[in-house]
Amino acid sequence: MRRSSTPDNLTRAAFHPTEFDGWRSVSLALYMTLVGYAVLVGVPVISTAWVELLGFTEEQVGRVAGADLGGLSLGAVITSLFVARINRRRLVLVSVAIVVLSNGLCTVFTDYETVLWLRVGAGFGSGIYTAVAVATLGGTSKPARAYNLMLFAFAFSQALEMQVLPMLSMNGIYLAFIGCYLIGLPFLRWIPAHPIEKVAVDSTDQAEVPHVPAYIPWLVLAAIFFTYINIGSYWTYIELASLKAGIDAEYVGRLLVWTSFFSLIGCAVATVISNRFGLARPLLIALFTMAAIVGMLSVGINDVNILVSMFSFNLLWIFVDVYQMATVANVDRSGAFASLMPGAQGLGQIVGPNLAATILGAGMGYSKVFIMCALAALAGMSIYGAMYLRLRKTIPSLAKAT
Repeated sequence: MRRSSTPDNLTRAAFHPTEFDGWRSVSLALYMTLVGYAVLVGVPVISTAWVELLGFTEEQVGRVAGADLGGLSLGAVITSLFVARINRRRLVLVSVAIVVLSNGLCTVFTDYETVLWLRVGAGFGSGIYTAVAVATLGGTSKPARAYNLMLFAFAFSQALEMQVLPMLSMNGIYLAFIGCYLIGLPFLRWIPAHPIEKVAVDSTDQAEVPHVPAYIPWLVLAAIFFTYINIGSYWTYIELASLKAGIDAEYVGRLLVWTSFFSLIGCAVATVISNRFGLARPLLIALFTMAAIVGMLSVGINDVNILVSMFSFNLLWIFVDVYQMATVANVDRSGAFASLMPGAQGLGQIVGPNLAATILGAGMGYSKVFIMCALAALAGMSIYGAMYLRLRKTIPSLAKAT
């Protein structure tokens, strides 16, 4: 029997649409998420540029990438504390000023220690910017649909970055980031300045929405953290690892571009499957498969398995994100945790590349890095599995939806 378990089922009947649902608000928020996550998405190319253009070592690349994405996490977490009380347009202005200043200084200073701290600043600014954008999408009456649109857009922005960034100098990359942040400023009034309290239609509809224990959203954020340890490590070092294994650089570059479009397939397939099987079981299978396709690189990299791994990774990355973001939308009706998602992602992104850098610095090689990636994916899977089993016993209706 077909089971309707779309992520918006729990909220569709209970809440009225708000100004967050306007096309201007959604469009600008989508653009802001793409810009805010630009370093995360483009990190394979940026990491290679740091090595080839600035002379950083492989270990230093992990530290710098971790600093950038860790700054994103810090900015998002701090923003989550104030986003409900401070004018969000002012937060965006502050974030853009920080990003422009930090990236501008990166065009002047090129030594490792200075760049490391400047990337923390750039990441912090992008974390504020991204948290406001994600909170805006989470404020719509159907947040899971808004997150799906965001992830579809990611596939195109990722492919664009993989194509364009290698053509730029190091300063050109920094200036491109600055330009993307500045372009959005004239449309800043499209972002609602303050959250709108969602009002229940009636007590009957409200009763249909089960109470969600406070620990459930935190479990989801913990699982996102472990998932992004895997994603951050893999995505930071996959190009460098391939080149180290002797794979042709042009071949790797083409793979980075074309495998990005597999994200579209992952997003579409995830949506279709969730309508029939819910979120939890497909997510558990996806994370197990991701662990396998990442772990297989630990035995060696060649033209065939790098192709399989990169195509599968791009498909599953967005596939997993669809479920993770939809699960947050499902179990957190208030939207309070939406702005924390970039924080959980960014925290995983600082831990992952730094763990990988430590492994490489100890001389253990990329094989151990990919084993660590696989274990992180399995840790995220274990958290989701435990949460699903718990919900089946305590809130069966929510377990079916998640």
